[in-house]
Amino acid sequence: MSKKSAPITNNFCPQSLFLYGTYQEDGTPNFGLFCWLSYYWDTELGVMACIGGKKLTKDRILAAKVFSANLVTEKMLPMADYLGNKAGYEKDKMDFPLETETGKILHVPVLSCSPVSFELEVSKSVPFNDSTVFFCKIRNVLLEEALTDSGKSPEERIQSIAPVLTTCETYFSWDGKSLGEWGIPKESFPFVR
Repeated sequence: MSKKSAPITNNFCPQSLFLYGTYQEDGTPNFGLFCWLSYYWDTELGVMACIGGKKLTKDRILAAKVFSANLVTEKMLPMADYLGNKAGYEKDKMDFPLETETGKILHVPVLSCSPVSFELEVSKSVPFNDSTVFFCKIRNVLLEEALTDSGKSPEERIQSIAPVLTTCETYFSWDGKSLGEWGIPKESFPFVR
């Protein structure tokens, strides 16, 4: 296989999408869409998440030191794309019906519609020029009950939830089918403003 130098990007390296949940100062939930999440090991499994630029979600994580990471599925994509394309500082961003609950261990908002949610506590944050990397302890994992069914194969369970991946500024299904470029799925979200 021959290779050729290309511009520096992370294209063709699919990443899972997560909606990070924080509480605003007035106690209302806020969710932002992110994909720069991965894992690390330091005597226990942890999560590292990077947020670039000025964002309400980053401000709230820095203030509270806790947040949730909720896996995005195909059913959730129009809402997730809307939340990822509307600034958290806009007062009406969260003005739509959204079923949430408070985490079981941490005071974080958790999306009821997400089949996998992490309750994360920031143990260390590393600021850079325009981004911050958060190293987090996983305090709890909330799973849709069907995912705990060991009678089904991992393949059957992952296919049942249909997580969304992203690369090349495009959303993809688990099996590689395009679900639209960034900013397109939100157009079918009934609460687009």
